[in-house]
Formats: sequence, structure tokens, C-alpha cells
Amino acid sequence: MAALRSTLYMLLQIIITPPFALATLLCFPLSPMQRYRVTSSWTKTMLFLLRYVCGLHYQILGAENIPKSPSIVLSKHQSAWETLAFQEIFPPQVWVLKKELLLIPFFGWGLAMTSPIAIDRKSGKKALEQIVEQGKDRLQQGFWVVIFPEGTRIAPGKRGKYKIGGAWLATHTDVKVVPVAHNAGEFWGRNSFVKRAGKIIVSIGKPIDPTDMEASDLNAQIENWIEAEVQRISTRNK
Repeated sequence: MAALRSTLYMLLQIIITPPFALATLLCFPLSPMQRYRVTSSWTKTMLFLLRYVCGLHYQILGAENIPKSPSIVLSKHQSAWETLAFQEIFPPQVWVLKKELLLIPFFGWGLAMTSPIAIDRKSGKKALEQIVEQGKDRLQQGFWVVIFPEGTRIAPGKRGKYKIGGAWLATHTDVKVVPVAHNAGEFWGRNSFVKRAGKIIVSIGKPIDPTDMEASDLNAQIENWIEAEVQRISTRNK
């Protein structure tokens, strides 16, 4: 049944995405925030299909921890699901991502219209400078910044290296950091076609003020909280 539902979801996505991408390109003359509100309608459509076609829902723990002002979200990355759901959970946002993603037909074109912070991950310190420069600009525009410190999707039960970019941006802007843990990979795994029905748990931690903190210390604090919380909410442990 899960495979059948996933096939239907994929077919609907293939049909829906091209016209959405073209409509998004027509929004180029609009302001970044206006473009975001248009492009995020595709995301909400995909989440609707995941709920009612695939039976994949979610529950939020700690919603009261979401600040009122633009902040930096540092999150576990297990699935493609969180890149969709965070647009529904958090205020208007941009993501730090590798610039190659913008070259993907339709998807990448629409992604480019969301004002992402696109970096060259191989450029070392220059990538950190890009994150700070573009991050300050997006935060001043009223956007939140979403970063996956591990840089790529990590299978449930595994831990990737937490890169310092998100913490670096926070300590160079004094903007609060919101740590997020979830177990989406247990229902929609990395590169997995099948999406299992069930309820994903998203846990939002208390915001951290990075003022006077070293980026390495902040990064370690975020990593420790996320990894411990992922273990706590994991269905694998029940």
C-alpha cells in the first residue's frame, strides 16, 4: 500500500511541479517576500498530498519556543520532508544550500526565486563569508535562515559532522538560534521512494542567544541538544 501511495504522490508531483515552476518565474518582478509567498504554495500543495495520499502527518513539540523575530534554525537533516514542512512550521525563510541545486530544471528555477543563500561548499573560509554576507541581508529583509549543519541527509541512528556555518552566522549577527530535532527519516528515508504512513515528531528547542559565544562552543551545544533529542523522540527506541 505504501508503494502504491508513493507512486501516486510522485505522479501528482510530476504533473503539478512544471506549471508551478513557470508561475514562479513570472514572479521575478515581485519583492523577495512576495515571491516567497507565491513559491511556498507549491510546498503546501506537496504537504497536502503527503498527508492525504501518503498518510504522512506530523506533530510539533515546543511550538512555544518559536521566537517572534527572524532567527536562525539549525536542524537535523534526515529526509526531504523537513525542507517542505519547515515552510509550514516556521515564518518565511531562506535556506543555505549548495549552488548546484539551482541548476535542476523546474525545481532549481523555483528554488532560485526563494532568495536562498547559495554557496560553494568547496571554497572553505570564503563559504563562511558568503553565509554571513548573504545571511545578514536576508535577516534584515525579515526572513529566517534555515541551515542543516550536517550538510546532507543522515540516516536515522547516524550522526554526521556538524559544520560551523550556522553557528558562525549566529555569532556574527547576534541572532537567536533555534535548534530542531525530528525523526522524518524513519518515515521517508534518504533517497527512498517509499513514504511510510505515520506521524513525524518535530521537536523545537528553546532559542539560544549567541551573544559573546564562540562559534565552536555554540555549534557543540546545538549538536549535543539535537542528537540527544533525536534519540528521545525516535520510534526506533520504542
